[in-house]
Amino acid sequence: MSFSLTSKADATNPSSAEGQAFLDEWDRQYTWHPFAQTSEMKHFPPLRITGGDGCWLHDADGNRYLDGYASTWTNVHGHGVPELRRAIIDQLDQIAHSTYLGLSHEPGTLLAKRLVDASPADLQRVFFSDNGSTSVEVALKMSLRYWQLKGKSERTTIVAMEGAYHGDTLGTMSLGADGPFTAPWRKWAFPVRRFKAPECHELAGETFISDGSESIDHLSQILSEENGGTAAVILEPSVQGASGMRQQPSDFLSKVKDLCLMHEAHLILDEVFVAFGRLGSIFVSEAQDVCPDFLCLAKGLSGGYIPLAATLATEEVFDAFTGPFHEHKTFYHGHTYTANPLAASVSLKSLDLLQDMICSSTLAKTISSFGSQVKDTFCGHPRIREVRQRGLAACLDLCPGKDAAFDPQRRFALEVCKEARARGLLLRPLGNSLPLVPPIAIDEKEISFLCSTALNSINAVPL
Repeated sequence: MSFSLTSKADATNPSSAEGQAFLDEWDRQYTWHPFAQTSEMKHFPPLRITGGDGCWLHDADGNRYLDGYASTWTNVHGHGVPELRRAIIDQLDQIAHSTYLGLSHEPGTLLAKRLVDASPADLQRVFFSDNGSTSVEVALKMSLRYWQLKGKSERTTIVAMEGAYHGDTLGTMSLGADGPFTAPWRKWAFPVRRFKAPECHELAGETFISDGSESIDHLSQILSEENGGTAAVILEPSVQGASGMRQQPSDFLSKVKDLCLMHEAHLILDEVFVAFGRLGSIFVSEAQDVCPDFLCLAKGLSGGYIPLAATLATEEVFDAFTGPFHEHKTFYHGHTYTANPLAASVSLKSLDLLQDMICSSTLAKTISSFGSQVKDTFCGHPRIREVRQRGLAACLDLCPGKDAAFDPQRRFALEVCKEARARGLLLRPLGNSLPLVPPIAIDEKEISFLCSTALNSINAVPL
């Protein structure tokens, strides 16, 4: 078979009706979309997005949609923001990429310093990677190797919270909760001990259920049973995103940290979802005055524009990897696009804009409006069992009626998302739960559209 870079779309006009038809057909024939059941895609094909402005996306047919899940929870300031575009273009005029292996560049150095300045005091070193899974993998490898270098190779146990989701690589899937996402690969995963997630239900700033004592007691029990064998405890602080926006009490994180100190175990905080304004601050750990041993970042780090991730570590951890070459203390890990200059440049500008939103109280007002509208719109609805909201993260647990549950085969939330898309709102389900996770920069009018359209879509789908 001969290889050619030409195509029928090249021979015609990609923007013509014929060219568009080719693109749609080739997408069906040649691409494999993430988290997509191919049999369902026949009835709910992906939109071909051609542009975006602010909190909105445009498809090839000229339709406009509110980005109700912030492009998989990454978008901070919206699409097509002039300042972010300019940051990328200015850097592109200098260099698009240069390896970070043995070399450095200004955007990477400045971003590392900026992240250290914004994080809890003891975090002094930044290791860049490219996505949330890799940022967690880096922390795991650093922790486990640290204990080896310290002569404590018996510290091998990783403790995670029930309902955890930390990514889709084999290492991070080991941490993830049991279920269809992880079950097929479980025999290749390393063993993990899991402690009970706390019960906490917050909505519009009001806490209705808040009891972390059973969870803390369970963690304490596990750490005691391990008797010095625990390498690290890992959790998403404040809100477990992919678990359905499950929340923790405000004092929970500090209690976990105290237990880690007592048992000399590392604390890894996965702030991939909750950082960069999602819950009202740059970092949850800094806002709660808790310093982990490792802080994992991605998603909103670049404002949602270019893939970039970072793992922050303490100087103590960094020092353990220092020694003569023949001792092989080097941290043998790296990524081709580590600290990509374009991603680092747009991240610096995104942090500038986010800091302005926080200092001006714009973000606090947005969160207040979001919480109030979510509460007023969805609480008490007969098709919603529970509403959870903290910051700009909400989740609606859908049901067919009081004390009733959907048949496991019923994809009610997916049908709601189909209906919402037809009404100009993009959402993605978590089972039969419906997350509402808009860009941080959403305004009050757009929040109203998000809530009203989601409500109308829930009402429109037959039970």
